Amino acid sequence: MNSPPPVPLCAQDYADLARARLDPAIWAWLESGSADQLTAQDNQQAYARLKLRSRVLRPLQGAHTRLTLAGQALRHPILIAPSAWHGLVHPEAEQATALAAAATGTLLVLSAQSGTPIETLAALPAPPTIWFQLYAQARPEDTLALAERAIRAGAQALVLTVDAPVNGIRNAEQRSGFRCPPHIRSVHLDGLSPAQARPTPPGGSPLFDSGLLDVAPTWDTVTWLRQQFPQVPLWLKGILDPEDARLAMQHGASGLIVSNHGGRCLDTLPATIEALPAIARAVDGALPILLDGGIRRGSDILKALALGAQAVLIGRPALHALAVDGASGLAHLIQLLRGELEVAMALTGCRTLDEIGPHVLWDKPGHGSAAAD
Repeated sequence: MNSPPPVPLCAQDYADLARARLDPAIWAWLESGSADQLTAQDNQQAYARLKLRSRVLRPLQGAHTRLTLAGQALRHPILIAPSAWHGLVHPEAEQATALAAAATGTLLVLSAQSGTPIETLAALPAPPTIWFQLYAQARPEDTLALAERAIRAGAQALVLTVDAPVNGIRNAEQRSGFRCPPHIRSVHLDGLSPAQARPTPPGGSPLFDSGLLDVAPTWDTVTWLRQQFPQVPLWLKGILDPEDARLAMQHGASGLIVSNHGGRCLDTLPATIEALPAIARAVDGALPILLDGGIRRGSDILKALALGAQAVLIGRPALHALAVDGASGLAHLIQLLRGELEVAMALTGCRTLDEIGPHVLWDKPGHGSAAAD
């Protein structure tokens, strides 16, 4: 008789169990970063370089993790990041993800490359709050149709991914031989017209002569989307530079998601937690900021909030937990992270999310020593 699998105690436990269960090629698709994967690795390692400042004997009565984000009341600052094809890791796919999100009061950002229609998730007996991720399509009318479909189905916000006009060079995924199986597809893109590359002339540029960049989104795309849906929150996902944060404000963004696409687009970008402080200074409270990339512990969430984020998103860890135990596994992971955040808050003397600031870090970036109260 086989012994039962170990009970996961943290996000890394779920990752280890998922790796043992998934096909190696699917694991490579899920985990691989761009090129040498330095940014993908540093997204996690950068948190270890930030040390926390313990505080004792602080009043903690009435502590909680509640917040309001874009007018929506949430139980905690953990969101599920958009990621494609959940059916690769669990047969119930995005339906399992949505069930876990609803059970834990977690906001779900549904990928445009989801294998399950948003209408199916919105029709669940107790659906979660859903935001919809957009990729700008080659034809503006397709982008418009995709956004309108999501809003009709009940999406509470649009999340435009802006950092991937082309795919990154993912050598680890290429080496694995990964191919998406025929039964998995991006259902929201059915009937839309993808960008078509022109044949490369002899000696020509493989990208610059392809015509693909001719239809890549620009700041004008953001302005146009804002005009099309003036009442719908429009978040920009993939902001890493303070100047782009300022431009986002000028072009009508409702909020920013600091992201390097999980290290999957351009290698040697900074870790998102390292980019966050400069973006927070550039925005100066004018827009809410979210962050993804490398979140594996509740203390990571605390550090992100300390440096200017209002909430965080988890991507790969959500799929790890889904692969291990479906909706139950993902709900358990979210509760683990929330519990770790609460412990970190208590031991740094923070009763609420509003009390978390740079003072919880031993060495505030740019200061070099513990802060005084």
